[in-house]
Amino acid sequence: MLRLAKKAQSRERAKMKRIIYISTVNRHLSEEEIESIGQISARNNSGVGITGVLISVHDYFFQVLEGDEDAIAQVIERIRRDPRHKDMHILKAETEITERHFPKWSMRTIRLAGSGDIILQAIRDMLQNIAQSHRVIERYTQPSVLKFLTEGVNPLTVLPRKTDKIVLFCDMVGFSYLSDMFPVEQVAEVVNAFLEVCSTTIADHGGVVAKYVGDCTIAYFEQGQSDSAISACLDVLRRVGEMRGNNHDCHLMKFLYCGLGVAAGTVIEGNFGSSVKMDYTVLGGTVNMAARLEALTRQIAKPLAMSESVMQGAQENWAFVHVGDFQLKGAGKSCPVYSLNDPLMDDFKDHSHLIEDMRQACGNQVHE
Repeated sequence: MLRLAKKAQSRERAKMKRIIYISTVNRHLSEEEIESIGQISARNNSGVGITGVLISVHDYFFQVLEGDEDAIAQVIERIRRDPRHKDMHILKAETEITERHFPKWSMRTIRLAGSGDIILQAIRDMLQNIAQSHRVIERYTQPSVLKFLTEGVNPLTVLPRKTDKIVLFCDMVGFSYLSDMFPVEQVAEVVNAFLEVCSTTIADHGGVVAKYVGDCTIAYFEQGQSDSAISACLDVLRRVGEMRGNNHDCHLMKFLYCGLGVAAGTVIEGNFGSSVKMDYTVLGGTVNMAARLEALTRQIAKPLAMSESVMQGAQENWAFVHVGDFQLKGAGKSCPVYSLNDPLMDDFKDHSHLIEDMRQACGNQVHE
């Protein structure tokens, strides 16, 4: 008993965390199933010192978990994988808490039933609105900011810092002409499809999308992820090519080409903005160089341009090609620029050829 008491005291002295989340059930769960979930959770939680409450209201779960940070992280990951529910949204995360709200319950399960009850209907509507609001907010919020929120950190309190990143710019070729010549609905469809490909591919390779500027995606990878950044670029080009070849739903997809610029170096990472709007992003010479390299793809007639620092940081056996030394705007001297010896580098159209294809497709004249 003394050993158990000391163990419990040790857990209390460790950093505790409280998570509040809401999720939607995938199917109707009987009262027995919900009771079973509560019993299993209580048994598992008691072994790792977690306490909390689970409230079931019609199609929604509302749960509070509190305990050791590492134990909470493991439970949350297990909950995310549970096929009985979906659309899990972290409403609040608190770190370094010193007092539990539910110290006596390893998991208290409360099922609010009775579809005709006015109060229950109001609670259901409230949870539904919360879930919908968070889905919207998550779509408009940068992944890095969401990460802070789920970890219990107020993003506005995070101070800017100098750090090393690999910055990636990905931009459509000829977008201004496309937007001038075709209906806005069709243009929007192409842009959204392009940004979807860029964003999901970059995320799949471990990168973070910082922001969109028009039709351009600005993202970054951690230092040492040159290979991941290069792989992401090749996969973006591959997927964009596939979209051009399968343009049955939107014929403007056949005009979809892009340029990618990648640079590695020091950036300033943090909150930038005003009282009206804030961005958590990266700034600095490395960001500017990535933008210049992306613009350079039109000149070198290859869809990918990289700085020497990216090449030097790569570990895999890439077929790098030195495409020349260029005086990039903002740089004090000429910089060597690299691309790859890869068939995807030949799948590129410059503005003049792309504009001519657009003119033939719509019969309009555009002043260059």
